[in-house]
Amino acid sequence: MKRYFLLFSMVIMATICHGQIEKIVGEWCSIDDKINEPVSIVKIFKATNGKYYGKIVRITYPGYENAICEKCKDELHGKPMKGMTIIYDMVYDAEKQRLGGGKVLDPNNGKFYYGFIWYDAKKGKLILRGSLDSHGILGRSQEWQKP
Repeated sequence: MKRYFLLFSMVIMATICHGQIEKIVGEWCSIDDKINEPVSIVKIFKATNGKYYGKIVRITYPGYENAICEKCKDELHGKPMKGMTIIYDMVYDAEKQRLGGGKVLDPNNGKFYYGFIWYDAKKGKLILRGSLDSHGILGRSQEWQKP
């Protein structure tokens, strides 16, 4: 009887965890927290290496459709923001039900931050937190919505 309960519990947990990551993966409308306007569509996906990434697939802010990353460093400097990967090497943490362990690029200032991403079911929004520290204490969050 205990074995069946354990097996049943594992199936339920796998379903819940799988459901959370499925809510994170997909296209999201990034909202600039300074102007409170949608600025781009970012596609979050799982790569063949098992990690999660996010790429800008469309710039939605009028007049910036062909914007380049002027403040980015190294190989990203001067590259178009459309098509740019801005979320790197995220790993799903089933216990915390979020992505973490990777980094996030802020194209507005060209800096990388520790990144955390989770889905807020109450708001129906994705929360992206960029932080100076690996624990997410010193940073800021953005709420993204479905396009």
